[in-house]
Amino acid sequence: MGWLSILPFVVVIIVAVKTKLVIPGLTAGLLTASFIYKTGPLIGLEQFYTFIMSGLKDESNIKIILFLYMFTGLIGMMKFTGGIKGFVHAASEKISTKKGALFLTWISTLGTFSAPSFRIVTVAPIMKALLNKVKITPQELGFVIETTATPVIVLMPIATAFVGYMSSVVQLSIRAEGIEGDGYRLFLQSIPYNFFSISIIIIGFYLSFFHHRKKPSTEAGNEEKEIDDQWEDCHPAVAKNLPSKPLNLLIPLVGVIVLTLLLTYWSGYQKGFTTPIEAFIEASVLDAMVFALLTTVLLTFLFYLFQRFSLKELVTFFIEGGNEMMPVIVLLTVVWGLAASTEALGFSTFVTSNLDWIPALFVPPVLFLVGAFISYFIGSSWGTWGILMPLGVSLGYSTGTDLPLVIGAVFASGTFGAFSSPLSDDTNTVARILKLNPMTYAKFKLGPALIGAGTAAVGYFIISFVI
Repeated sequence: MGWLSILPFVVVIIVAVKTKLVIPGLTAGLLTASFIYKTGPLIGLEQFYTFIMSGLKDESNIKIILFLYMFTGLIGMMKFTGGIKGFVHAASEKISTKKGALFLTWISTLGTFSAPSFRIVTVAPIMKALLNKVKITPQELGFVIETTATPVIVLMPIATAFVGYMSSVVQLSIRAEGIEGDGYRLFLQSIPYNFFSISIIIIGFYLSFFHHRKKPSTEAGNEEKEIDDQWEDCHPAVAKNLPSKPLNLLIPLVGVIVLTLLLTYWSGYQKGFTTPIEAFIEASVLDAMVFALLTTVLLTFLFYLFQRFSLKELVTFFIEGGNEMMPVIVLLTVVWGLAASTEALGFSTFVTSNLDWIPALFVPPVLFLVGAFISYFIGSSWGTWGILMPLGVSLGYSTGTDLPLVIGAVFASGTFGAFSSPLSDDTNTVARILKLNPMTYAKFKLGPALIGAGTAAVGYFIISFVI
């Protein structure tokens, strides 16, 4: 198909940036690929359906969907049984200083790193309750919360809602390129190269504990007046009508993390690898994560039933929680279809034949900067990874660039948008809970985010000399 194989990606980027919506952009790209592959109104739509179904027939993809649905379903039950509200209530009563509040924000990452939305909903109401007790602005608190959300979670190798998807987009990309390898292992190897995440975490830590603001900004002061003492009802997860039971959050969370670790090790051990590091690397991680989560969900149902919660309501809130992941599942389905279409159009062959002249030195920083631009204007890390990863892997492979470095640059670019974009879910969730204007709050974060992005871009140039 030659140069036509790159046209679907051009369509994806233009439509996504123009509409600021990821799914319509990806769908437009997939439709374009379908009609290029099979011209004609009816046969083109039939090919569109074939590409969509190709991803849903893959067993690993079904496991990812199952994991995401069960995970958000479990969070739905935690909300209903007062687990999140109980944790917020217990923590807010014990903190009375700015350093204490910031320390809690950072240390709580250990138990709430499973998903950014879960972490924000768990931690932001605590911070809201403390705003009139400690000398800190809502913007500063929001910045610290987000620093410890997506940038941290994308670096976690297990027990997060991100791992399955990140491994999946890598696996799809190397498969389309004809590269033998394991998507999860490449994801692990790429973690040290997510320079934006590492940079913004360091910046956030410095601003939290070592930087002293000389005077409050006017914007911050104006928005501070809007904060009141009522943290209840700032989000449905901490509503007044819910019970307050912190153990209903802590026990399931500890259960899923511990079970995931044990089953991951056991999976590798069964393959003959006895040392923990070898066992974790060689394990069937996705299987272990899904099995651990399924076991935790079943045990959590029993745990909540023992407290005399209604089975009917538990099932209802589990399903409602799972349904919150449906937009992501739709996104995944289209991403998988687009990957199948690019493979059919010979995209990797075109890149290998025509772009191998590009110096490897420029590939990681350019991919990061292009991805950061896209992710800022669409506000989605997952969407950016789905759009850019196939291109990044093909370009990296054809130019001889280290693949973990390329993959790390793509993941870093999506993280930039999730952190800094006024359209991202993280920005809008924090703004809603802390009663901030999303655009003003996003502008407040943009300075540190650009410093982190600049540091990352320079880092990619330097590391490309070394590797």
